[in-house]
Amino acid sequence: MTRLTAAKPGRSPANRSLERGIALLLAFRPGSTLLGNLELAERTGLPRATVTRLAQTLVGAGLLQADPRSRAYRLAPAVLSLAHAMRAGSSLLAVAAPLMRAAAQTHRINVGLAAPDGDEMVYLESIRYNPRPSLRSVVSGQRVPMELTSLGRACLAGVGDTRRAELLAHLRITRKAQWRQLGAAVRQSIDDVHSKGWCAASWQPEVVAVATPLQFQGADYALNMSVTTAAGPDAEAERLALLLLQLKRELEVALALSAAL
Repeated sequence: MTRLTAAKPGRSPANRSLERGIALLLAFRPGSTLLGNLELAERTGLPRATVTRLAQTLVGAGLLQADPRSRAYRLAPAVLSLAHAMRAGSSLLAVAAPLMRAAAQTHRINVGLAAPDGDEMVYLESIRYNPRPSLRSVVSGQRVPMELTSLGRACLAGVGDTRRAELLAHLRITRKAQWRQLGAAVRQSIDDVHSKGWCAASWQPEVVAVATPLQFQGADYALNMSVTTAAGPDAEAERLALLLLQLKRELEVALALSAAL
């Protein structure tokens, strides 16, 4: 993931050391259990001396564990407790998860909710009920590319004009070789959301996914539905879109009622 800083609340300047320490933690991904100073430096773009100092600080804070044999680091259990605290304290998930699960069970589909982080989307919840197997499993905390997925494109359509322009400019640079074709698809998805309320994308074989933006307490999210199917993607997308927009309406009503209590 490439970090793309969003507008910061308040007037205080950013703490550069804190930002760099967070970048070290975010360098760990599934399949990257142990990372040494060199790998961390390559993934974050930070000098090795800075990485060494920050990693030692994070070990002392209980967020990283040092592995003496490999002279590398792994995430510490405290990181998992932070994730659990976030999920347990999310008023959005408390309202959304039961509605998402009911829709997934009733229609035998997959339903997901994600939030933007940099140029990626992070799944907050993923409920899988489509009976056909998929080439990938999706779980909470998993990241997907913003520009390739229905979730990411719906989120791009839902954010403010200034933020959207920043994200598109960033993606134009990072996806330079593919941007002529990819950028046209992204812009079409944004137009679809603005005109129809949803967009579709099929970036995995035989997977049809539709998504719509969602705002809650001033933050941007995206809600999606997907199925693995050999049927025509256009007809399947239209069917899913009707279910998706219905779920969004139900969720918005439930969130408004919850906020009023």
